[in-house]
Amino acid sequence: MVAPQRIGNPRSARTATQTRIVKNTRARYNGIVRVTAGLLVSLAALMLYVLLQSNATGLSYALDKAQARRDALLEQTARLDDKIAQASSEERLAAIASKLHMRDAQTFAVVRIEAPKLVAKTKFPALDAIIAWF
Repeated sequence: MVAPQRIGNPRSARTATQTRIVKNTRARYNGIVRVTAGLLVSLAALMLYVLLQSNATGLSYALDKAQARRDALLEQTARLDDKIAQASSEERLAAIASKLHMRDAQTFAVVRIEAPKLVAKTKFPALDAIIAWF
């Protein structure tokens, strides 16, 4: 007959059963956890893609709006340039001058403006005021 073997450490025998139960329970849910983690990662990637696409779409709309505004401003600038050219045309100015009975000058006068005299400043403001009186 075979002699019964004695367990060297009874505590490890008791915890072995608990360890086996926990391991089997975790193994039961391991597939669900992996599928859920995979779905969460793919959902996060999808949400990032949607976020980037919405940002690109918003930038595209902003660019179109800016280009439309630029085109409108260029058109307005062209219209205003035409008005300026029309208002400053020589024919129009000549017509206005004739209505005001204006004519070309017969003589020209030359006016010379002297450069202002520089006054030397001293280190004492009170002395400058006295010098300015004289």
